[in-house]
Parts: sequence; structure tokens; C-alpha cells
Amino acid sequence: MAHEHSFASPAPAALGALAVACFGFGASFLGKVAVEGLPLLAAWLFGGMLVQYTAAVIELKDHQIGGGNVFLFFSAFFMLAAGISTLSKFFMIKFGMKPAAHVEGWCWMAGALFLTLVTPSYAKGTSILFLAVVLIDIALWCIVGLDSGWYGDPATFKPIVAWCLIIPGFIGCYLAGAITCNTVFGKPVFWIPKPLVS
Repeated sequence: MAHEHSFASPAPAALGALAVACFGFGASFLGKVAVEGLPLLAAWLFGGMLVQYTAAVIELKDHQIGGGNVFLFFSAFFMLAAGISTLSKFFMIKFGMKPAAHVEGWCWMAGALFLTLVTPSYAKGTSILFLAVVLIDIALWCIVGLDSGWYGDPATFKPIVAWCLIIPGFIGCYLAGAITCNTVFGKPVFWIPKPLVS
């Protein structure tokens, strides 16, 4: 995960922001977020968007095509668009309208396809981050089916989505701490698994 940066690596902050979104969405898919909590979830997603966007710009400036583009994608769609969508659903529910989510299923399909196709590039990083990305892939494809109406029983798929996001949230927090502490101390304080592909 070590890259040459003109700034310090933004990866720990970006992984922390990803964890915020993963935990928030995970709680939502587990049914732990009431309608009144949706604007608060959106606020946290907007904060994460700023971190992810900043990390993306730094990564892209330093020619890190994988992390830079994924952070940029996440800032736009996993954070900003999802935050606006969450607020929109809140207001639609409060004003007695039924959210027509099927369009989101089609939009998430592009996101799921994008992330799935770039997932092999994460095999060159630590294997635990690769696992996190694979779990997020699974979560996104489940969301595609849920939001498009293709899956008959949401009760079956919502817990799968939740745990396929919560686990990467924990992985993101661990890696954020590991990268930061290992860099500050100049030695391995936290264990980081080796890449699947060298």
C-alpha cells in the first residue's frame, strides 16, 4: 500500500470515510435507521464525500489510477448521490409519496459493474483490502436487485447487504490505523497482510 506522494497518503482518511458510509448503510439495511434518521445519515455521507474527493485528487495527482478513481467514484456516488437520494427519500416519505427506487437499481448497476471490473487491481494491494472490495461488490449487486425490484424478498437480501458493508467498514478502520501507525513509527506496528498478487 506504500505509494510515493507529494503529500502524505490520503488513504487512511479515505478508508475512514468509507467505513462511515459502510456502517451507516449497514445499519440502514439492518432496519436500525428510522425515517427520522435519514437526514443524519445523509449528513455523514456528505462529510465522507469531502474526504473521498480530496483523497481522489491527491491519488490522481500522484498517478495512482486505482485508488484515485475508486475514491473519486465513491465520493460522487457512494457518498454525494447516495446522500442526496437519502434526503430525497426522507422528504418523499414525509410528504406521503412512495419513493420510486427502480431508477436507482439501474444507476447502482453501473456502479456495481464499475467496481467489479476494477476489483482485480486490488489483488496487488493487501489481501484484506481485496476482501473488503469483493464484499462491497456483493453488496452493490444485491442493492441492484433490491432497488430494481428484481429480487422478490428484500428480507433475504437486506441482511446480506448490511454485513457485506459492515465487515469492510471494520477492515477500512483497521487499515486506516495500520497505515497511519506503521508510517508514523516507521515499522510494522499493525500487521498488514501481503498482496494476493506480487
